[in-house]
Amino acid sequence: MDILHQKRDELIRSLQQLESVAVAFSAGVDSTFLLAAAREALGDHVIAVTGKSVSFPEREQTEAADFCKSLGIEQIKVSVDQMAIPGFKNNPPDRCYICKKELFSAFIRAAAEKGYSYVAEGSNMDDLGDYRPGMRAIKELGVKSPLQAAGLTKAEIRLLSQEMHLPTWNKPSFACLATRIPYGDEITKEKLRMIENGEQFLFDLGFRQVRVRVHDSIARIEIEQSELKAFLDIHIFENVNQYFQALGFQYVTLDLGGYQMGSMNKSLLLNS
Repeated sequence: MDILHQKRDELIRSLQQLESVAVAFSAGVDSTFLLAAAREALGDHVIAVTGKSVSFPEREQTEAADFCKSLGIEQIKVSVDQMAIPGFKNNPPDRCYICKKELFSAFIRAAAEKGYSYVAEGSNMDDLGDYRPGMRAIKELGVKSPLQAAGLTKAEIRLLSQEMHLPTWNKPSFACLATRIPYGDEITKEKLRMIENGEQFLFDLGFRQVRVRVHDSIARIEIEQSELKAFLDIHIFENVNQYFQALGFQYVTLDLGGYQMGSMNKSLLLNS
């Protein structure tokens, strides 16, 4: 047996040892794979818990609900008022820790009400190499990270997801909308609405990997470098400019460096 499938078998065994589990489910590549693996390992002894908040787009909520229905998995939706979390809207460098501590505490309570002792989340090995303050909250709360425990990388999860015919196997990476706002700049519902609508507009135009970064009144659009040429079609960028200005952006820019995961973390490196 090859290493990839050895890791998969190790994942299934580790999930079976939990006997039952609530999976933190966002409809992303990792959490979808984890939920499907938990379903295989535990049958009906698995539920999904999904956070409802201003930083989680409606399209992701819909995809999460549809996937749970397709597998017959019960989904618990947990509403969290992020703006009421002390410190969140001030957007400090440990914002993700502040938010995840509150969110996963709510997941743990919701799981316990259903009789589930364990909550699992979908961080993979690649996440260990990035600035992820939220992982501190995961560890403090005792939340399980089975994909990391099995040594699975994002690329391996995509390969296994394709084998399992999961719809997310080639889905672009996604992160909470608050990651589009520079640390230290206030997070507001209006900014998050502008980001969500702007990104959805770009998705509807056919762009796959999209980020709308907000710098005061400026929108800095990141797309894959392979799609930059398509964006520069006069009809495309004129429509984008018009739509984004209608959203409330004064200036609309395209980042010539293309999409960069965690690009807002650059400021932390420069100031360290």
